Amino acid sequence: MKKIVMLALIGLLAQLIDGSLGMAYGVTSTTLLLVAGFSPAIASASVHLSEVVTSAVSGYSHLKFGNVDMKTVKKLVIPGAIGAFLGAAFLSCIPSTLIKPYISLFLLGLGFYVLFRFLWIKVNVNIETDSTESSSKKRMYRPLGLIAGFMDATGGGGWGPITTPILLTQKNLTPSKAIGSVNFSEFAVSLSASIGFFLFIGWETLLWQVVIAMMLGGVIAAPFAAWLVQKLKPALLGVLAGGLIIITNLRTILNEFFSVDLFTEVSAMLPLLILWSFLIGFAVRKKA
Repeated sequence: MKKIVMLALIGLLAQLIDGSLGMAYGVTSTTLLLVAGFSPAIASASVHLSEVVTSAVSGYSHLKFGNVDMKTVKKLVIPGAIGAFLGAAFLSCIPSTLIKPYISLFLLGLGFYVLFRFLWIKVNVNIETDSTESSSKKRMYRPLGLIAGFMDATGGGGWGPITTPILLTQKNLTPSKAIGSVNFSEFAVSLSASIGFFLFIGWETLLWQVVIAMMLGGVIAAPFAAWLVQKLKPALLGVLAGGLIIITNLRTILNEFFSVDLFTEVSAMLPLLILWSFLIGFAVRKKA
């Protein structure tokens, strides 16, 4: 019972962050499942299956709050779904013991990116009324969706961290619409990845209690996160998510390559926690 509650809390926390930032459900959930001992393929498959439901609820909630730009969704969703299916096929064919540390390296990089993105890159919230786009920007969406979908399926996260920052730079989108559009289109990406995992690793390998528990937590958090995106400082949630991702994946990497458990090394862990606390304080004081 305790394990079910813990998994539900992971799903709730991950969806709260994802629905507010436009990223980090997959990377947060997969990170914690890898720490718990799951293989990369099982962790990613479980996360994507639970995300089919949570992203549907999140997307609908964002739509109701007016946070979705359907033109942007249409440009991203088909390439994203294709990339996710290919990523699921690739990950399912790689031995888990071989790929796990490299998936953690990828997730570690995303953790640093989340920190950098929400602490030091200023988002222009003054949107121009001219919503026309150049042909080069229109062509950009297809490779963006394909790459983000592939990385999302292979790393258990990546759709939001790759697509959201790009959309935030578009002059015809507000930050809330960029985040809402990413969440809305994520349903198709998660569904496509799940179909790929079903075909290549089979239904029987999935841990359904993990999927259902995370699904419940995510569904509870989704409507609140869609409202929260308009109220809470993105920098604070970004630091909380980024710090958690960095520390947990750093532990996996050190353990896999050097047989060192970061959580028991006080001399290494304490400075990290102090730095994380400092960044949290900086995010609280940071002007929007």
